[in-house]
Amino acid sequence: MKSGMKSGRLAYIDWMRGLACVLMFQTHCYDSWLNSESRRTTFFKWSQILGTLPAPLFLFLAGVAFALVTDKLRQRGTPVNQIAATTIRRGAEIFGMGLLLRLQEFLLGWGWAPWTDLLRVDILNTIGISMMLMGIVCRSSRSRWANVLWSTAVATVIAMATPPLWSTWRPSFLPWYLESYINGVHNLGQPQPWLFPIFPWTAFAFAGLAIGFLLFSDGARANVAWTTLAMGATGAIFYKLGLWMDVNSRRLYTLHDFWHASPEFLLVRVGILLMILWLTYVWCRWGLGQVGFSPIVQLGQTSLLVYWVHIEFVYGRFSIMRKQAQSIPMASLGLAVIFVAMLLLSLGRTNWPKFLAAVAAWRNRPA
Repeated sequence: MKSGMKSGRLAYIDWMRGLACVLMFQTHCYDSWLNSESRRTTFFKWSQILGTLPAPLFLFLAGVAFALVTDKLRQRGTPVNQIAATTIRRGAEIFGMGLLLRLQEFLLGWGWAPWTDLLRVDILNTIGISMMLMGIVCRSSRSRWANVLWSTAVATVIAMATPPLWSTWRPSFLPWYLESYINGVHNLGQPQPWLFPIFPWTAFAFAGLAIGFLLFSDGARANVAWTTLAMGATGAIFYKLGLWMDVNSRRLYTLHDFWHASPEFLLVRVGILLMILWLTYVWCRWGLGQVGFSPIVQLGQTSLLVYWVHIEFVYGRFSIMRKQAQSIPMASLGLAVIFVAMLLLSLGRTNWPKFLAAVAAWRNRPA
């Protein structure tokens, strides 16, 4: 599909979001189901390395989508305050969904789930907060290039502030459930790398916001192939620069946690995301990404739904396999079942309005 469009949507963005879903499925399935022997294998190690990509992808794409929505509203002449209210309200809705998911998981895990899980900072919470923050930034800077500069500046500040906020500048005076939104400390006394606090995770959303405003400019829309190629090349430079900065002997911070809190690894991950963006565009325009039905694109169109549902069948009370007791082949079979089930759920979600319309047409047919 040469335009890279499908039903008014950007197919390569949906494909990228669907890729995040697939990577998320494999990460969660193997983490939940594999036995202790399988966890010591190289296979599991690489599974978890790939598992470092879904959260940055979701946040990055939230920023890209935010830029697209803001652009469309501005083109329609929507007042600035109304745009800010609309986008901030949507962020609040996503944040509320994150709280609701935690409540659902707590109720379904009644008897063994600790009450502190209700206040756990998860990816939906962070996406919602990121959207509200992006709404504020876009409200204060109305031009496209001002948005790009402010988004880049905010992402940089978040990245640079993360190491001290995880160590020497920890806001320990706050209750743990508030401090956790800053550095993911939860109630465990130290920042936890498996949580998604504002620092550093919202930086990925602001990076996506800057890229989105660039990607949807008039010049970029007229030359999408060259624009995405330039972004992929920039991503390769970011990747190399981040690795070079990491091996540099000069350290700016007391804490150096490359894999979780360092500006270097954030730069590396943004570089990887930009390269994935370019490869995804190439795949959807010249590859097989849009030949017939694309299950990856389909998942990407309903990523929130499949994220919400699959969690309970992988980690929750209704897990389809016994946890921490499976071999790699058995866990892979479970992964295939989850993939097919979530694809069918996604198809049901997107085709449900058509089904209802068909039923209504049949009921209203002439006698």
